[in-house]
Amino acid sequence: MQKNWENKYIVFFDGDCGVCNFWVQWILERDRNDQFLFASLQSEFGQKFLSERGLATDVFNTMYLWKPNQYYLIKSRAVLQIANLLGGIYKLSGIGKLIPKFLSDKVYDIISRNRMKLANQKCYLPTPHQRKKIY
Repeated sequence: MQKNWENKYIVFFDGDCGVCNFWVQWILERDRNDQFLFASLQSEFGQKFLSERGLATDVFNTMYLWKPNQYYLIKSRAVLQIANLLGGIYKLSGIGKLIPKFLSDKVYDIISRNRMKLANQKCYLPTPHQRKKIY
């Protein structure tokens, strides 16, 4: 891990999921303020994150957004916060917070259950700069 990872937002995702990898790439391309790092839930770092919080270490269908020493968000709230942090037009996603969490998480769960059907497994090749952000 780089020295200042505590000052970043860390996105934990299913490293074996094409949809998840697509969204990691999407965030990387829009992270103009260099504020995100990424770790697969299957990685040593991802497993440590899950186990330290008493979360299942063998279930990878949830995206987490972690601000070290402050908070972590899951599912739809993680997605909405990521969009908000990206800024610009993506801040409009804040409207999504008006939707009750149980409803937005229900939509998240439907997408999550079908994620392997939604995107094929593509080999994503990050740039050297982007590689430094993935653990």
